[in-house]
Amino acid sequence: MGVVTPPSAAKAPKQDRSRATRQRLLEAAVACLAEVGWAGSTVSVVAERAGVSRGAAQHHFPTREDLFTAAVEYVAEERSQALRSLPTEDRGQVVAALVDLYTGPLFRAALHLWVAASNEEQLRPRVTELEARVGRETHRIAVRLLDADESRPGVRETVQGLLDMARGLGLANLLTDDAARRERVVAQWAALVDEALGG
Repeated sequence: MGVVTPPSAAKAPKQDRSRATRQRLLEAAVACLAEVGWAGSTVSVVAERAGVSRGAAQHHFPTREDLFTAAVEYVAEERSQALRSLPTEDRGQVVAALVDLYTGPLFRAALHLWVAASNEEQLRPRVTELEARVGRETHRIAVRLLDADESRPGVRETVQGLLDMARGLGLANLLTDDAARRERVVAQWAALVDEALGG
């Protein structure tokens, strides 16, 4: 009698391949959205970039909206994980890291998704809900990293103002490399935040 492979052992490699395919699709979707925008980011283009068939892409994500909202959510979670692991001793580093969150490919991809959602009824509620969730999580992480006591008057608004400022710097960076000006603004905001939060 031959050796029988337990069903769970046979399933594991297939599940691993499926997870890897899904991750490649998500990463390719964000890269496409950041580089060519919503109009140029079709499921076929993403599947080709990820090295999978269109059928495999649609198996994981039945609609284009499913694919791109999942992609932005996936990378947002990756960035949140990176933010959570930041050292909290230096508020200046925290401010710079929060600004970096809004000046990279994730923000560019999310911005294309926002613009598309403003024109596409079926996409708008999904993107609105996703952005609200990502915004709340980013705010929570920022509060923890900055060691901010939101029970004090003005502290919540200071943290939110920092995140709004970071988003504005991200927008300014879309058309031109704004690194030199951004560095000065970040240094000033780090000083303001430190003064406002105290401790």
